[in-house]
Amino acid sequence: MRGAMTNRGRRAAMGRLNIVLVEPEIPQNTGNIARTCACVGASLHLVRPLGFTVTDAKLKRAGLDYWHMLDITYHDNLGALMQVVGGAPFFLCSTKAARSYCDVRYPEGCFLFFGRETKGLPEPFLKRHYDRCVRIPMIGGARSLNLSNAAAVVIYEALRQQDFAGLSTAGSLSGRDE
Repeated sequence: MRGAMTNRGRRAAMGRLNIVLVEPEIPQNTGNIARTCACVGASLHLVRPLGFTVTDAKLKRAGLDYWHMLDITYHDNLGALMQVVGGAPFFLCSTKAARSYCDVRYPEGCFLFFGRETKGLPEPFLKRHYDRCVRIPMIGGARSLNLSNAAAVVIYEALRQQDFAGLSTAGSLSGRDE
């Protein structure tokens, strides 16, 4: 499959939240992030080249039975994706950022970018958009969080700011009347 392909058409680019993985390398991380996206109604954008095939068993296993709930789009490169982003707000998640992920507002429809597990987002791209870079605070000497954990942290901050619109916020125990 080449070009921007999606399970649900161009609607994916207009989701409540758009998660972008630029050249992801580890199928389990991508599968975990795909599952998170499915559970919260976010669209997932994968930028080639991928470090695995989309039929990889590890990818499928990590996403469990949520694949049918996922809006997913494949882009040939970062430039092709940026054409889809257009004028929409976007944020680059990087350990090289100076500002905390909690210090920005994430409007509905924004794009959250995450880079490769081994290298992060391309430095020229970070430099070009440094005012849009955010980081998750960590202790000195720690390289980074696992990609799927980092994505979940930032995704849920964005959703919290949006009052978890459209998400179920109540649960119940079986056998309880309360």
